[in-house]
Amino acid sequence: MTALLVAMSEDELAALKDLRGHPLTAAEEALLGPKAPHLEPRARSEARILGDVARFVGRFVAFSSETQRVAVALWIVHTHAFAAAETTPRLAIQSAEKQSGKTRLLEILELLCVEPWQVANLSPAALFRSIELGPLTLLIDEIDTVFSPKANGNSEDLRGLLNAGYRRGASVGRVVGDGKNMKVKRFPCFAPVALAGIGGLPDTVQDRSIAIKLKRRSKGEAVDKLRRRDVVPEADELREQIAGWVDEHLVELTEATPKVPDALPDRAADIWEPLLAIADAGGGSWPGRARTAAVALNAAPDDADESMNVRLLSDIRAILEQVDSGRIASVDLVHRLQHDEETPWDDRLTPGRLALRLRSFGIRPHAIREGSDVFKGYQTEDFADAWDRYLAGTPQNIGHTVTTVTTEASTEAGCNRATDVTAISGVADPHERARLRAAETME
Repeated sequence: MTALLVAMSEDELAALKDLRGHPLTAAEEALLGPKAPHLEPRARSEARILGDVARFVGRFVAFSSETQRVAVALWIVHTHAFAAAETTPRLAIQSAEKQSGKTRLLEILELLCVEPWQVANLSPAALFRSIELGPLTLLIDEIDTVFSPKANGNSEDLRGLLNAGYRRGASVGRVVGDGKNMKVKRFPCFAPVALAGIGGLPDTVQDRSIAIKLKRRSKGEAVDKLRRRDVVPEADELREQIAGWVDEHLVELTEATPKVPDALPDRAADIWEPLLAIADAGGGSWPGRARTAAVALNAAPDDADESMNVRLLSDIRAILEQVDSGRIASVDLVHRLQHDEETPWDDRLTPGRLALRLRSFGIRPHAIREGSDVFKGYQTEDFADAWDRYLAGTPQNIGHTVTTVTTEASTEAGCNRATDVTAISGVADPHERARLRAAETME
């Protein structure tokens, strides 16, 4: 009897009590020993869950801005709340060059997203059938090779899947069977997808994506090493908490009609809506943080031809090594780039186009004073962060103190971004002020 009582579950004990018509005797209760305390599940404070996810991904990836970290955290939760969404944004993880953290971010997504599948060899037929079985989160690395000109149009099936599958109910038709039994079958293609690669995506795919444009980590940006044997238990617990929170809020998320910022165009509003619903359910500061991220990331400049932009950084550094003052006018810099036989730049490069290329690195021309002269241009300090990230630092023989008219440094959540702003009002000569204003407008 003793062994039987000890082996009984709580439900079986309750049934025994009902059968006997009276509770267990004191002796029987004593045999069972003290009951295990009832453990409440870990409280799932909504804002804390989102914060925990954001902190986890931020430990291993050096994001270029806080808005990127916010978007990634919301997207991870979105993969669990997929059943409540009408649209799903593609998460486009992009960079100018290799070794910028793209694959590492995919590894973090694999730890936290619902049913992740890292795709290596892309077979559209396998993808269609896998999505049909769902749910799953597709994680595709080196997407730039898939959509490269060398693919010879073999990526059109994937492009169609990515374009159509951002909206619930979308499907693709394929002929299945053999011989006389062939028929057309419609495969659902609605699934969350993260794409990592160098450079941009086809316009139609990019238009359906939230762009996370990573930069190569500078020496001062430390992140934790990802040792899976140490991190997996923590990630598993966090993933379970995300799933539990989503279960509790699934009806709320399904019925949500979040307020979308007016600055977002229609397509961006569609893809951000499920993430904004999650942020609203999370409460705290997350509704505001999510909308700030939506506007900021949607307005991010196009980083096409980024490898050439890195070449441009290298060529500019070589020029500034020869400039004693460490400062140069935009027109002079363009002239030197065009007339250096070792560089690929021709007369199509203008001061305005130069400014557009450098803007992807957070570098902008500004007014510089040299004696009584004021000109619009650049100085060594403007390039220090970009050189450090992409060209292994600033050479020791350049780096000068330069007098600018006015500069204003902007820092976003610990991520230094060069955003020098020209204070033309500081120039005494009214004609010079007018010239500078006109030049800035053209830039």
